Amino acid sequence: MSTRLPPAQAVTRERLEELSGPTRHMLQVAGVLGRSFSVKDLAEMLGETTGDLLPMLEEAMSAGIVESAGHELAFRHELLWEAVTETLSSAVRRALHREAGEMLLKRGGSTIPAAAHLIHSAGHGDMCALRALDRAAREVLRSSPQTAADLAVRALELTDAADPDWVGRAAIAVDALTAVGRLCEAADLARPALSRAPPVVAHRLRCALAYILLLSGRPADAVSQAESLLSREDVSRDLRDVAEWTVFWGLISLNDLREGRRRAEAVLADRDGHSDTAVMGALLMLSRCAMIDGRFDDSFTHLHEAMRIGNSGTVEAVQRPYAWLLLGHLHRCLCQFDAADLAIRAAEEEIESLGVTVLAAQPALFRARVKLAAARLDDAAAEAEAGMRIADDMGTHGFIRVGLSILAYIAVRRGDMNAAGRNIRRYAREPGAAGMLFGSACEWVEAVVAEAQGDRERAMDILGPTYTDAEKQQWMLVTAPLAAAWMTRLALASGNRAYAQTTVDTVGHLARRNPAYPIFAAAAAHARGLLHADPGDLAFAAANHPQLWERASAAEDLGVLLTTSGACADRERAISSLDQAHDGYQQIGALRDAARARARLRALGVRRRHWAQSHQQEFGWDSLTDTERAVAELIARGLTNRRAAAQMFLSPHTVSTHLRRIFAKLDIASRAELARIFAEERPDRES
Repeated sequence: MSTRLPPAQAVTRERLEELSGPTRHMLQVAGVLGRSFSVKDLAEMLGETTGDLLPMLEEAMSAGIVESAGHELAFRHELLWEAVTETLSSAVRRALHREAGEMLLKRGGSTIPAAAHLIHSAGHGDMCALRALDRAAREVLRSSPQTAADLAVRALELTDAADPDWVGRAAIAVDALTAVGRLCEAADLARPALSRAPPVVAHRLRCALAYILLLSGRPADAVSQAESLLSREDVSRDLRDVAEWTVFWGLISLNDLREGRRRAEAVLADRDGHSDTAVMGALLMLSRCAMIDGRFDDSFTHLHEAMRIGNSGTVEAVQRPYAWLLLGHLHRCLCQFDAADLAIRAAEEEIESLGVTVLAAQPALFRARVKLAAARLDDAAAEAEAGMRIADDMGTHGFIRVGLSILAYIAVRRGDMNAAGRNIRRYAREPGAAGMLFGSACEWVEAVVAEAQGDRERAMDILGPTYTDAEKQQWMLVTAPLAAAWMTRLALASGNRAYAQTTVDTVGHLARRNPAYPIFAAAAAHARGLLHADPGDLAFAAANHPQLWERASAAEDLGVLLTTSGACADRERAISSLDQAHDGYQQIGALRDAARARARLRALGVRRRHWAQSHQQEFGWDSLTDTERAVAELIARGLTNRRAAAQMFLSPHTVSTHLRRIFAKLDIASRAELARIFAEERPDRES
């Protein structure tokens, strides 16, 4: 077997061998300190003065090995740094890391710089190093959970299971592993630790398990676990407030707004008796309650106050992105799509900057709902798929159901009933509460699929509790504005005019209460036009609804109504309305709906060309969707996935999904090939 070095490494090794012995030894110590290093730290490690190091430093800089980097020096290239450190044996490297760690510990202050060395040098049972790792993990948990997880897990590996300190280290590791989305590892560690833990640590572990249950799609169990902790008198205030926060989010997932409102009002009535963690949770709970009540201005007020508290830095990192996510959700329900995108992007940035990767799936799933409401079906599907992959990787399986419901709805709109059926069947098998994504209206999607499959009776059974419970109905019509007309039409088709009337009454109440939000006036007009066969209301909805699919749907309903009058003028208006519906459906890719509109036009003696995407090429440049072409252009121009995502208001994961599809359709494997094809297909756009 050849031991020949690759060319780049060989050249690097030759450059180092040309240096004097003292300079090489100095660089070896510097390499242990890091890619960049302080001259003061280097001098102290070597037991020299800075002046003594000057000749060696000058030689290293003249040779192009190191360079100035602000207040420090740095190796000019990663390969140079690696080459230097690889000349050290593992035993010597470990000893130097130990010396560096002890040197930094003696200075006092933060233990994090020392921990970066001790994690490489500590041995089994090394009490001094282990306690430094403990302290560093606690110190960095809020700002960098991934680093905390690395430190805590390493400390556990070096601790004997019978050591009394093992339980405390396990508790730190559970918190850090949970924050970075390693839920199975966290739960597997928490349970044995709980059986050995003293009361104070046991309470902390139970609180962590409650949050793990919540993220795993078991909100009822999470609430039960947290409430059992709150029932004890020997729990600290800070821990009680974290448990209270978990209860709030469990109740939101379960749509138990009555209990949530009661608890939130109790917390705010005794604000001085609670930490900002509980207060923020209470405000977000009340924001959710106000939203479902149709008091949107109050909902925004509570949200902004919660965000102010979250920005104060006194709440846990894992709790801060929720306010942005709920803000995006509220904007989406009001059809304020640009504002929704901005809020979700802010949440995503916080999740990344804080390192709370356990929440990484949520921005993609929230954004999928925004794209769906904006009738961008390709983007919605890509975001849903990206969110599901992340949720599966993180172990936050409850959120997979949300993605499946989105994909099932998109499949219905596209007329792919096999895919709709597959997704809804898998949705039924997946664990997790239906409302994991802030009470998303997944039941409505189930009913849509059932009705599209020809099972109107099952659709009515699914929505029966929604028709008869005023609170549930209002929740449905706020979180899924499209549901108003659809539920009215379903009830009328089933011969249940009373159910249709309750739907019209509820959406009418929302419209009267919120004149500043036009989504409800348009939704109310559409539902009312169906119930009372009023062409004026249907025409209003067809012209003014902020959602493209709903405008087309209202135009179709108007065309159907005008068809029944028999008047010649109405026939022409009917054709015009059905044309509007057909073109609207085609524009957004709602192929099933477009086919239905064409059938209605044919019944009037009018034929329209079928230009559905199903006739599109499967491979090659012309097979790309509009979104895929936009992504291809940005990537071909050299943008990273992250920069392309920012320009298109998509997540980087979704851009990756689009890229995989683009590569498959073009039968390529690299960005360079994509740039070449783009230049050939779009020479007018070359820079």
